[in-house]
Amino acid sequence: MSLKYAILLVAGLLASPVLADSHAASGDAAAGEDAFKKCKACHAITADDGTAIQKGGKVGPNLYGVIGRAAGTQADYKGYSKFMVDAGEKDVVWDEASFTAFVQDPTGFLKEVTGEGGARSKMSFKLNKGIEDIYAYLVSVAP
Repeated sequence: MSLKYAILLVAGLLASPVLADSHAASGDAAAGEDAFKKCKACHAITADDGTAIQKGGKVGPNLYGVIGRAAGTQADYKGYSKFMVDAGEKDVVWDEASFTAFVQDPTGFLKEVTGEGGARSKMSFKLNKGIEDIYAYLVSVAP
């Protein structure tokens, strides 16, 4: 694992006892709602009862309740790559550190956490700005 990802994961682990109940976020949820427009091409946020919080694409998994969930485990989504499922089996759980590392470099993140040099992410979009706000927004709409 590269130093960059190790630092992000350790930071997330160290923060977990503090964030365990609330998944507190460092960003601005209102700004994240606006920034989520970039994500809507592939992702929707739909509550368990079917309420559409954010209408969006179905190419990617529903992001309702993603924070705190193991990678590659959205029950009704069948489009995960083998590598994303492997990441979840290696105990990758979406917290601020893992989410940030993933959206900045999805393929690089999966290579690091799975240990497979040929790992690829189906998410080709890389996000460089507003990550903490989008994370805060996802926390704010969680169950």
